[in-house]
Amino acid sequence: MREASNAADFCRHALTRLGNYSLPLEQQDDWPAHADFMNALHAEGFVLLGGPLEGTSDVLLIIRASDANEIHVRLAADSWTAKDLLRIRQIVPWVVRLGSLS
Repeated sequence: MREASNAADFCRHALTRLGNYSLPLEQQDDWPAHADFMNALHAEGFVLLGGPLEGTSDVLLIIRASDANEIHVRLAADSWTAKDLLRIRQIVPWVVRLGSLS
């Protein structure tokens, strides 16, 4: 096993979706703006991986951030956060011990 590069750099982050679950994500209110926002966070390397957890109302994001406050601040700009369609449920620091997310 290898040592983590910097344990504070990676956070496992769970969001709870509050939309209409009878509709696919792409048909939810304000989907294009939310998708553009998340794609931009991914393109700049803030969100490394993300997607809904099957069978739940949760979304898992792997984020590169220095602390929980940075995550709250960055996600507050999402239209789905402003419309209360997504809420932060949990932020947990994560140490990568096997593989890499570079």
